[in-house]
Amino acid sequence: MSRIGKHPITVPAGVTITVSDDNTVVVKGPKGQLSEKISPRMKINVEGNIIKVERPSDDKEDRSLHGLSRTLINNMVVGVTTGFEKKLEINGTGYRAQKTGDKLVLNLGYSHPVEFVDGDVTFEVPAPNRITVKGISKQRVGQVAAEVRAAREPEPYKGKGIKYDYEVILRKEGKTGK
Repeated sequence: MSRIGKHPITVPAGVTITVSDDNTVVVKGPKGQLSEKISPRMKINVEGNIIKVERPSDDKEDRSLHGLSRTLINNMVVGVTTGFEKKLEINGTGYRAQKTGDKLVLNLGYSHPVEFVDGDVTFEVPAPNRITVKGISKQRVGQVAAEVRAAREPEPYKGKGIKYDYEVILRKEGKTGK
């Protein structure tokens, strides 16, 4: 039995879940609406405010889809109630971020500013060297945060660049003179 797939999902008040015939799960909540097509092999039971994902057999494919399906549905429920966020830090002289409208503008030492616009997520800039990416889809928040980080990845000698707030940059020793 899957350790993750066997756990039921508790649906909080204010969240509605509908499962169509082709296993498309639509979750509506106070922050928005998300939908995901789950594998047709999985059986999704909605009983009151409890959701259970069941698998038809103990085949390797069914076992792997069991936990995945349950996690995808749980992430949708969490996303429409509380949402997800990723925090980034900018290190480097002259490197800074600012929010202009719904656009994130980064000055990262290039000859031009780097701009990010995304309708699925929102950006917050509490300080010129801190960025917060927020949204209801865990996958989209992670993808946009990775794209922002890729604009100037941290380098190992001085640690300049954009990194996650929990990330530790392993430093290298530079050249030594004679």
